[in-house]
Amino acid sequence: MAFHVRGTVLPEGEVRDLWLVGDRVTFEPVGGAETISDGGFIVPGLVDAHCHLGIAYGAKPIENLDQARDLAAIDRDAGVLALRDAGSPYPYPELEDEPGIPRLARAGRHVASPRRYLRDIGIEVDPADVAATVTAQAKAGNGWVKLVGDWIDREVGDLAPSWDAKTMTAAVEAAHAAGARAAVHTFSEEGVDVMVRAGVDSIEHGTGLSTDLIDEMARRGTALVPTMINIRTFGEIAQTARAKFPGYADHMIALRDRFPAVVRAAHEAGVPIYVGTDAGGGIRHGLVAEEMLILEEAGLSATDVLAAASWKAREWLGFPGLVEGGLTDLVVYPDDPRRTLAVTRHPHRIVLRGRIIR
Repeated sequence: MAFHVRGTVLPEGEVRDLWLVGDRVTFEPVGGAETISDGGFIVPGLVDAHCHLGIAYGAKPIENLDQARDLAAIDRDAGVLALRDAGSPYPYPELEDEPGIPRLARAGRHVASPRRYLRDIGIEVDPADVAATVTAQAKAGNGWVKLVGDWIDREVGDLAPSWDAKTMTAAVEAAHAAGARAAVHTFSEEGVDVMVRAGVDSIEHGTGLSTDLIDEMARRGTALVPTMINIRTFGEIAQTARAKFPGYADHMIALRDRFPAVVRAAHEAGVPIYVGTDAGGGIRHGLVAEEMLILEEAGLSATDVLAAASWKAREWLGFPGLVEGGLTDLVVYPDDPRRTLAVTRHPHRIVLRGRIIR
């Protein structure tokens, strides 16, 4: 069955007719197509470029595929029609082509240093085993590997890199040799510096970024997924840790407070920025609109935020937008989200893989 939609199509901003035939978009009229939306603003399906379908709220691994389906459905119903799972302790390749599930770009399990990450979430390995583990996890995902670049070091009492620079560089090289891109969790100044210079493909969070490093990211084309919602939880993290690790607590607060200016500077320097909520664990799913609004507060325009959450993010992950022959993932809003970004909280029509969701 074919569907027909008409409205102002973004990013071009022109009123157009689209025909949805199976899982492909065409601009050529299709006889007998059912009109399912007429008017409003049509946006290529949103993307959450940093989430975790394999981690339940409370930082516990999920136990079955139905749990992953339920989490994906929450995001889908918010207009998120493509997800990049930035590390999952539970494998779910069966869901990649399942109707009703957003498009999936997946990493395998987090690769972390021993006792330096969330319990039961990552694979914890010594430096000598990092590269081989990355190679194995590249096969477990479908194009991405997730590295934990830093975490609290209890002996130091503050954030510290997970491994030495040589090991981190070898990890990125192993990912690339296996045909995968490497994403890295990093909060600290030292950790993010090492990973950018190691050639990682995307920085997740990136609170420790400096001006010089931002320029280096722009030169290399290294992406930033700032997960602003997550960074706002640093106050709670600091409060919990302060009694044992006061230096760490103060550091986390300082990183949180400076971060909006960091993100704004990265954007102004030309660093590719994509929207990600870090849903799973301590952040609930379905909050992509809230993440977008926080990015706007940080100084990005509504149009730039939309691009980071839709057509540019889809291009980055390899999911074509609303072009001839593109994928039939779209969200319709009654008002122009370029003028009022809060409209993204309330999708009027959602179509995923050529199927009407709402």
